[in-house]
Amino acid sequence: MDVNGTVAEGFEPVRDAFVRNFQLLGERGAAVTVYREGRRVVDLWGGTEAVDGTGPWQRGTAQIVRSATKGVAAAVPLLLHQRGELDLDAPVGAYWPEYKTAGKERTRVWHLLAHRAGVPVLDQPLTPEQAADPDLGARAVATQAPAWEPGTDHGYHAQTYSWLTGELVRRVTGRPIGEWIASEIAGPAGADLWLGLPEAEAGRVGRVGPIEAPAGGGLKTRPKRAVSDAYADPESLTRRAFAAITPLPDENDPAYRAAVLPASNGIATADGLARFYAALIGEGDGGTRLFSPETVELARGERSAGPDRVLVVGTRFGLGYMLHGAASPLLSPASFGHPGRGGPLGFADPESGIAFGYVTNGFRKSVTADPRAQALVRAVRTALDAGAR
Repeated sequence: MDVNGTVAEGFEPVRDAFVRNFQLLGERGAAVTVYREGRRVVDLWGGTEAVDGTGPWQRGTAQIVRSATKGVAAAVPLLLHQRGELDLDAPVGAYWPEYKTAGKERTRVWHLLAHRAGVPVLDQPLTPEQAADPDLGARAVATQAPAWEPGTDHGYHAQTYSWLTGELVRRVTGRPIGEWIASEIAGPAGADLWLGLPEAEAGRVGRVGPIEAPAGGGLKTRPKRAVSDAYADPESLTRRAFAAITPLPDENDPAYRAAVLPASNGIATADGLARFYAALIGEGDGGTRLFSPETVELARGERSAGPDRVLVVGTRFGLGYMLHGAASPLLSPASFGHPGRGGPLGFADPESGIAFGYVTNGFRKSVTADPRAQALVRAVRTALDAGAR
């Protein structure tokens, strides 16, 4: 299997890890890009565009990134706060009056970003078609009674994050969040990423699907009994959170890709995801810096930590971003970002100046720590430890 692209001197371990992902970990098609202090030092791609083995992966191939979308979406309320248009400590109801029902009156804006809103499930799940309607989604979460008192605990809002953040942004700006991202984030950063895929870009996006860990090789994830039980129990918060959209959407459906679901259906190239994070922490390749140093600290400042009521394992969250920890071992304790279930990963590490993006067409059963992505992160760490510049 040929690997295409380039690595800067000293970052050869990342190429080696990328090749091993195909040889040992069942990779079908993928790309990884790394920026160091705004300079692209890794730009690799290989395999096929589609998970079924058809079509070569091109440099500009994009893929759906699942929950890595959350990291992109989280930048919007943080930028609105940075611009003085949104108070993170204000009640959600100050911007969205209909949300002040069923025990959610004291929910703060930052609770939505830190997965403390207490609304990870819907008593009446939405179909994929209903989920794509922002008005229906907003009404569903506004009328939903919380599973715990908002602000008192945390649990991953796997699907409901879409309507919580999307409607908040629409109330504050009067614009759909996907449109805001296109004009205020992706455009200035020169990043190939979309929330609501334009028809003109559809030909660049590969087909995704599940893959299994290879027999006799690589790393197999064996979740703890409590985690397995939670996913198996249809009444658990875990199952219900991921089933807020039922049945599961077809991620290759053009209608799903064109929808705007900030929790789950962003589409990006590896370079687009890495370029986005590079622009958060410094001047990216396009010369644009999005976050002030103060906003970087807000993004990565711990707001939730400990046993996650939905994911069951321990998690740590800043404002919309997963932080370095057992469930999300990023590059260093300073790093912040977001994985996508089963593979994709984007993050920034202000300490080393690294911005990282990995996209794939094959999704494994892991939730927050895919072995392929983590092999690449370890390789970046190896290169930095060896003095790569």
